[in-house]
Amino acid sequence: MVTAMAETRTGAERSDFDTDVLIVGGGLVGLSLACAVSAAGLEVTVVDREPPAEMLDPAFDGRASSIALGSARMLKAIGVWAGLGETAQPVWEIRVTEAFSTLYLHYDHRAAGGEPMGYIVENRDLRRALHRAVRSRTAIDWRAPASVADLVRDGHGASATLDDGTQVRARLLAAADGKHSALRARAGIGVFTHAYRQTGIVCTLGHERPHRGIACERFFPAGPFAILPMLGNRSSLVWTEAEELAPAMMALSEAAFLNEVASRLGDYLGALEVIGPRWSYPLMLGHARHFTAERLALLGDAAHAIHPLAGQGLNLGLRDVAALAEIVADAHRLGLDIGDGARLARYGRWRRFDTMRMALVTDGLNRLFSNDVAPLRAVRDLGLAAVNRMGPLKTFFMGHAMGTTGDLPRLMRGEPL
Repeated sequence: MVTAMAETRTGAERSDFDTDVLIVGGGLVGLSLACAVSAAGLEVTVVDREPPAEMLDPAFDGRASSIALGSARMLKAIGVWAGLGETAQPVWEIRVTEAFSTLYLHYDHRAAGGEPMGYIVENRDLRRALHRAVRSRTAIDWRAPASVADLVRDGHGASATLDDGTQVRARLLAAADGKHSALRARAGIGVFTHAYRQTGIVCTLGHERPHRGIACERFFPAGPFAILPMLGNRSSLVWTEAEELAPAMMALSEAAFLNEVASRLGDYLGALEVIGPRWSYPLMLGHARHFTAERLALLGDAAHAIHPLAGQGLNLGLRDVAALAEIVADAHRLGLDIGDGARLARYGRWRRFDTMRMALVTDGLNRLFSNDVAPLRAVRDLGLAAVNRMGPLKTFFMGHAMGTTGDLPRLMRGEPL
């Protein structure tokens, strides 16, 4: 009781601050945090470099995200899903194979309670839903385009000077400013990185036959090749290729590119077409050595980057959001300092274990499957088939893919803060 009373904020103390939480970065993770924290009764300021008009550009860019069931529950709990659900394609099954092997691992939603295992959502639709939610909340002050020109953090709070000279003081600073996070660098937080020497190629495919909500992932020597179902007869292609070959693949004509896709995909979806542009980016593993510093918490790509083979990158960031929002909301209800060392230490412990585990799993799977060693191919085939026949183990892996197991924050269980 003595400790709680000592940390309780008085009216005078609160008046020293312009906002409770200052979020730098207005991407999918930053805006999700703004919605979650504001729903708990706190005031939020979001600073982002990108103009809102550009972020809401209706032009289709071909990129989509995998939203696990747990993440969908969180988006529902913070009032974002209502503007998104009709644009989300449910994933009813997942099939994993070694290239064209007849042995496979098959996940089916009917073995996991009947709900979709997750959803595939176009990034532009998720951005729009988040923007609508942010614009509708008076507790969120969204400043864009803007950037942090100077920053001072101390035991009492963080004071940021924006590029237009505006000063913003906050109890807690949240860095959601991407894998090249300026706030992380300012705090002197190092990052462990490993380059995979692989390139991710992403685009949207139109196809003749329906996908039936089935996501397929095939492992080839160069890396995994995934087809993720989108609304209509469309799928998102996430193709991992050796970095020395990827530029040639990107330079192919559409017909030649589709021939390469068909040679890996097979013909089960019928005739193919590319919808929108193709994107490519180098793949790497990144993990911040610390997730927190004085008055600072890292989220999303600012804290971690993993291989895309499991489609869990954004989901890890949304779990960061759910964990930090829960810790902040609980402290706020008790009248405690939301950004002090005890709160941030809890966030760091909670998120480092989950993100490190996922980084190690995806890294290990990529190393195991991304080679053409004959004995390993046989072991991989038999391993996938064995897991497919082992009910409890298969259910365990399925729960992780759906984001419904482990030490989950309340929002990830669909519960309010």
